[in-house]
Amino acid sequence: MARITTKGLDDVLTKLDKLGNLSRETMGEIIYEGADIMADAIRAEIQSLPVTRQKVSRTGKLNGVTSVQKAGLLDGFGVARMEDRGGTYNVKLGFAGYNKQRTEQYPGGQPNSVIARSVCSGTSFREKNDFVGRAMKKKQAAIEAMREKATEKINQIMEG
Repeated sequence: MARITTKGLDDVLTKLDKLGNLSRETMGEIIYEGADIMADAIRAEIQSLPVTRQKVSRTGKLNGVTSVQKAGLLDGFGVARMEDRGGTYNVKLGFAGYNKQRTEQYPGGQPNSVIARSVCSGTSFREKNDFVGRAMKKKQAAIEAMREKATEKINQIMEG
């Protein structure tokens, strides 16, 4: 009868088991690597938004945001804590809070999420300026950064 002898198989199986059970912390490091790139891209797009209080003559619509609205978007933008939904990890980027521009409808300040949506989609009084859509062009760079971080972590486990 033939006999097979393996050396080091237990070590390989132990390492593979570790790979199958990557910690939440390790997953977070990988995911936040990509989230940081996307967040920086969105912040850069917010910075590039035109500041205006006047209507565009051709369309009669605003072609930018007020300086208070822009400051509110920058202050209210952030990356949420990572969520674990049954082994699927998610990180959300978005707008929270209120800016300091008080109106009759919003005496406590305008919701940053509403301003962001109205700028990205356009309204009856505001030109469309899809700054989030433009930032999404960095998605491939974020994926690549996450891939590199994951490879680094895998190599650390396999070498250790």
